Amino acid sequence: MKRSVLTRYRVMAYVTGVLLVLLTFGMVGKYLLDMGGAADFTQVVSIAHGWLYVLYLIFAFDLGSKLKWPVKKQIWVLLAGTVPTAAFFVERRISRELESTVAADAPATAEA
Repeated sequence: MKRSVLTRYRVMAYVTGVLLVLLTFGMVGKYLLDMGGAADFTQVVSIAHGWLYVLYLIFAFDLGSKLKWPVKKQIWVLLAGTVPTAAFFVERRISRELESTVAADAPATAEA
């Protein structure tokens, strides 16, 4: 497996996770704190999260299909972008799990 497949997944996991946390804060501000500008903020962030979550799904599915993950694990990774902060924990766990796989596939380089 190429390192770029894992990198794309990791980037989208962080982007999706950050947007979901921002959206959560925006919803708290909008509904619990009754903040005036929170409605516009949540609208922008929710649209961005929605579109970028689709990219996250594509990249996570690509990673899982290349690694031939079982369906249960694939669904677990795909749903991580829907629970605030879950994407960070799942990404870290997957990255640690795949470090040896990616390192083994990397070509050896000569040091000067």
